[in-house]
Amino acid sequence: MKRRDFLGAASAGAVLAGCGSRETSPAAVASDPQQTLHWKMVTTWPKNFPGLGTGANHIAKLINEMSGGRIHVTVYGDSELVPAMEVFDAVSSGTAQMGHGAAYYWKGKSEAAQFFATVPFGMNAQEMNAWLFYGGGMELWREVYAPFGVLPVAAGNSGVQMGGWFNREINSLADLDGLKMRIPGLGGEVLKRAGGTPVGMAASDIFTSLQSGAIDATEWVGPYNDLALGLYKVAKYYYYPGWHEPGTTLECLVNKAAYAALPEDLQSIVVNACLVVNGDMLSEYTARNNAALQSLIHEHHVDVRAFPDSVLQRLRALSEQVVAEIAGKDELSGRVFESYRSFQRQVFSWHDISERAYMNVRES
Repeated sequence: MKRRDFLGAASAGAVLAGCGSRETSPAAVASDPQQTLHWKMVTTWPKNFPGLGTGANHIAKLINEMSGGRIHVTVYGDSELVPAMEVFDAVSSGTAQMGHGAAYYWKGKSEAAQFFATVPFGMNAQEMNAWLFYGGGMELWREVYAPFGVLPVAAGNSGVQMGGWFNREINSLADLDGLKMRIPGLGGEVLKRAGGTPVGMAASDIFTSLQSGAIDATEWVGPYNDLALGLYKVAKYYYYPGWHEPGTTLECLVNKAAYAALPEDLQSIVVNACLVVNGDMLSEYTARNNAALQSLIHEHHVDVRAFPDSVLQRLRALSEQVVAEIAGKDELSGRVFESYRSFQRQVFSWHDISERAYMNVRES
């Protein structure tokens, strides 16, 4: 979907009751630039958490600045206004005008939502952005969320993640049997097929759950975030690669009625603030992950290991089964899957002789 199409998606002329703060309505903002519209952004991340939480803060700051004070966005971390896993409902109901999270958290709303976050052994960040903005992905994402009155915007990407933290060695697929692991989305279903038990939980609960033994393993993001969460204190082994999250897109959720009630210039500001952070966040992770990894290895003596090839091969086969089954559940999921897989195939042909070929030569 072209960005200009996105900006024109909702009519700015319809002013709907309850979209703004009690003090100022969107209509007042449109007619009087000195008025301020107060919006709330709820997030699935701890307040000010590096990369993810600060990315949400960056969106709010850009909107506040670019609107010249006509919109003021206040950011709420996990459980400050609503719990992390209730962010989607809060935006859908209008409790908050915006949210920041990841689409795989909302598989209970729509199985198809998971494709817009990440797919095991699927596209990386560069490819995801290409699919969303030039391969029809954004149009499908909007269609999936439309019944809930929510407008999605790509708003960050972590790049390829780590495979996770484990308190047991993973030498074969049998070592995943009975493993209780915090892992969301499609990756969690793959783990289940491999004999493990996927557990869903917010970031704020991961450390204590791993420490107490409530879970045996966890994935989070990568060195930059994992160091900040202190996971090296409660797990022995740090595995790679992140087969389950090869390029996770973060999302900004916008209440559709609140967005439609804005004048066109403010609509453009809201969307483009998200798009700025969509690129900026990936740059931040690329810049900071290695320094954090070196700190984990040399200062905290973390045992970094690669998953055995036999384990990855079996997980890949299971991933194909899981994704195909979800695609067959309903017509919309099937269309999303077909679009995703078709784009992945065609972009692979190019990357095989460009990105991959160059990396192989550069490192030889």
